[in-house]
Amino acid sequence: MFTRNVADGIHRIEHAYVNTYLVEDDNGLAIIDAGLPGMWPELSRAVRELGYGAGSVTALVLTHAHFDHVGTAARIRREFRTPILVHDADRYIAAHPYRYEHENNRFLYPLRYPKSVPYLGAMTLAGALTVRGVTDVHSLDGDSGGALPGAPLIIHTPGHTAGHVALHYPERDVLICGDSLVTLNPYTGAKGPQIVSGAATADSPEALASLNLLAKTNAPLLLTGHGEPWTGGVQSAVEQALARGAS
Repeated sequence: MFTRNVADGIHRIEHAYVNTYLVEDDNGLAIIDAGLPGMWPELSRAVRELGYGAGSVTALVLTHAHFDHVGTAARIRREFRTPILVHDADRYIAAHPYRYEHENNRFLYPLRYPKSVPYLGAMTLAGALTVRGVTDVHSLDGDSGGALPGAPLIIHTPGHTAGHVALHYPERDVLICGDSLVTLNPYTGAKGPQIVSGAATADSPEALASLNLLAKTNAPLLLTGHGEPWTGGVQSAVEQALARGAS
């Protein structure tokens, strides 16, 4: 599903309960996260509908390097000749998308949380088990945002992974959270603001602490890696996520 202008000049693609965002300005287009392999037809069509093609997609920015955010990265680089940016702490995961730290046994979650089965099943059908890693990546840090469309502020939000980042666009009143805060947890099926379960989170206490960095943005609109946009403001979202805690 391709939705234009969920925020000013920011477009959303949702496929198999995973979100990718396209951010444009006069200097070009950035893709934020690469979804799963099954997203490719929608993603490539959306990029071309917006008027971009090979050589005109400025960057692919990975909020983190889990398999469901790296899924089309190699193809984006090949088809659009796009550089890939990721925090240095997630370089290893970008190359090996299934070798990531997590607190809990992933395989027990569908048994404990049957509501997760449709979400995890859809992700599997979208290619969650066939993701190729990427090694030719560039460093993403606090100074990287100025060269990207929309000039976001890059906020390091460790916890879900060591190199997780969020992108704040103050002039557009929007925060792209990645998986530092989601409104759908695929591992439990729960909706509403929360951090992702320990099945995929490296350090839940650190992830909860990083929510305070999101709160400081005072962003009215949150765009998350999983789930619908949150229009109730970052303060409310963080309060609810902290109240839920880890799962």
